Amino acid sequence: MNSLFSDMRRAVLSLPFLCAVVLQLVILRQGGFESELYRMSVPLVCTFPFSCAWLDESRSGFTGLALHRTSVFRYIAGKYTACAVSGGLCELLAAYLFCQLKHTALPENFALIFWCAAFWAGLSAWLAAASESKYSAYGGAFVICYFLVILHERYWKSCQYLDPFEWLSPQKVWMFGHEGVRIMLCGMTVLTGLLYACILERRISHG
Repeated sequence: MNSLFSDMRRAVLSLPFLCAVVLQLVILRQGGFESELYRMSVPLVCTFPFSCAWLDESRSGFTGLALHRTSVFRYIAGKYTACAVSGGLCELLAAYLFCQLKHTALPENFALIFWCAAFWAGLSAWLAAASESKYSAYGGAFVICYFLVILHERYWKSCQYLDPFEWLSPQKVWMFGHEGVRIMLCGMTVLTGLLYACILERRISHG
């Protein structure tokens, strides 16, 4: 647990987290929640706080020192959880501040903002571990999101599950409503975490 709390503190109380909040707030002030700019920026901005944490520690040699104080499972779980939660929180905080500045009520999809960002941040952490590249971490989630948007609009327009914009702000009827979207996003986040753990465990065991 100490590893998780330490990673959470480093992820949230950091300059990248603050930069992510400020940048997303600026984007919201430009177009609001319904703008395409905002919807496309979420998979990019949420990766700033902690997506490359393991990559930085691995290259600096800190991973070996950290593993002397905790188990491999706790180390990996701390990294992924802190990444996903900080990614969701930076988007949530930006949305809250925007509503306060505009003196408007919180949007109906407020909880979905967190889960969407948490999934994209977790996916970027997985891409960083799989490719060992910061470029893949920061840009990969955005590219995948854009690819899914094109796939949905050109080939499977009737399949709402493929549309990342629909995850963020549902316009169609979902089973269980917004709760159904949250369940799907939560499941994808957990699955991505398992893939992340498999890759990281292999990289750590092979040095």
